[in-house]
Amino acid sequence: MYATDYPKTFPENFLWGGATAASQIEGAWNIDGKKLSGAECIKGAKKGNINSTLDDATLRSITEAVNSDSEKEYPKRHGNDFYHHYKEDIRLLADMGFKAFRISIAWSRIFPNGDELTPNEKGLEFYDRVFDEMRKYNIEPVVTLSHYEMPIGLTLKYNGWASRQAISDFTRYTETVFRRYKDKVKYWMTFNEINTGTTGFHATGALEDGLKTENEKLQLRYQALHYQFVASSLATKQLHEIIPGAKMGCMLARMQTYPATCNPADVVMAQKVDRLNLFFTDVQVCGEYPEYMNRYFAEHNITIKMLANDQQILKKYPVDYLSLSYYMSSATTAKEVNDLTAEATGNQHAVRNKYLKTTPWGWQIDPQGLRIALNTLWDRYRTPLFVVENGMGSYDKISEDGKVHDDYRISYLRAHIEQMKEAVKDGVQLMGYLTWAPIDLVSFSTSQMSKRYGFVYVDLDDDGNGTLERMPKDSFYWYKKVIATNGENLD
Repeated sequence: MYATDYPKTFPENFLWGGATAASQIEGAWNIDGKKLSGAECIKGAKKGNINSTLDDATLRSITEAVNSDSEKEYPKRHGNDFYHHYKEDIRLLADMGFKAFRISIAWSRIFPNGDELTPNEKGLEFYDRVFDEMRKYNIEPVVTLSHYEMPIGLTLKYNGWASRQAISDFTRYTETVFRRYKDKVKYWMTFNEINTGTTGFHATGALEDGLKTENEKLQLRYQALHYQFVASSLATKQLHEIIPGAKMGCMLARMQTYPATCNPADVVMAQKVDRLNLFFTDVQVCGEYPEYMNRYFAEHNITIKMLANDQQILKKYPVDYLSLSYYMSSATTAKEVNDLTAEATGNQHAVRNKYLKTTPWGWQIDPQGLRIALNTLWDRYRTPLFVVENGMGSYDKISEDGKVHDDYRISYLRAHIEQMKEAVKDGVQLMGYLTWAPIDLVSFSTSQMSKRYGFVYVDLDDDGNGTLERMPKDSFYWYKKVIATNGENLD
């Protein structure tokens, strides 16, 4: 290829669409045999509070949740009622011209307690209906197998992914859905934003009662993540055997970071932070633990328990593509800080980047960071990339004319698509772009409806009150035009 032969725009088969998660949209938490997931056992943030309560779980709080029927206290139990609105919602996505729609399968809808030997047929039938509805409009399903939705029964039985037993229960579930939907789903991914397991319960399903030091918690979390790595590789093996030609992806919450200054100490710290983010894709794409983690594990007294063939499994069954979420970047300093930026990014060395604006939730808006992230990942892995989450949570209001004028969202998405196009010109092989989230849903981090992302407004408030009526926002019609022109018309 000559230097001048570079792509000018997105490929013809580019997968435009949007992404959601079962625990944030479905509702129907106790219908047709379903039982609770970990996500549905976390209370919503109190009124006026935008801080997350995700990893505050204890045995006491989980027991209280299991014994409660409250949807108001636990908003993910009602979601936006996609379970009963899926036909209407998919029709709206089709009207926008969606090429792909990412959902997750609720593990506890298929195996309610997580450890049953036979699946719940009514749960399987629900996703049959959803996939059939997508097929009617030629929308490609992109399915996440585990989007922070481990059955709470497995937390109570053996403390979630802290136990190796989770691998066999997970792979029983994955084999079941691969066989059931082998003619309906081509694109899969195992664990959503797997790197967030380093912060605790929401991604590991493991309670940390009795662990006093940060190193003790890190030991449990990284051990749980190792079991997820093995489970992901085994699921990839299953997929390739059951559905030849299907593709399995990993999913990284890409936390793009820059040195706060050109002080070498800040540069070194930024490199360390970046490696802790890329560690997960190093394992899942390259199939092995990178050497730099040896020092990190030693300094934090972490010892990963492995069976003799674990590393062989990781090497033999890497993923087929790398998917990522991208919302923000951060600037990293050698000093440890504690402010909103550090909390939002999970980087305790993160400081405010003075060159960037923020969302109402303190997330720094950095479209060029997406181009940098894509180039970084492509240069490192040379494997197809897929942006499966990007969006802006904001307080949307219905205007006097009865419409939602969300120009701020259009501006945010336009800027990110422009930078994504630059990355394609740079040579990045990009499969598609899925916004988070096309229809208003319950925020994962805060369980609030008021943190809205969608092109479609849902009449529901933080207390669960509303008609659930769906209404397109201005961004709905803008994104429809973007898709129709394959990203050429961004006005």
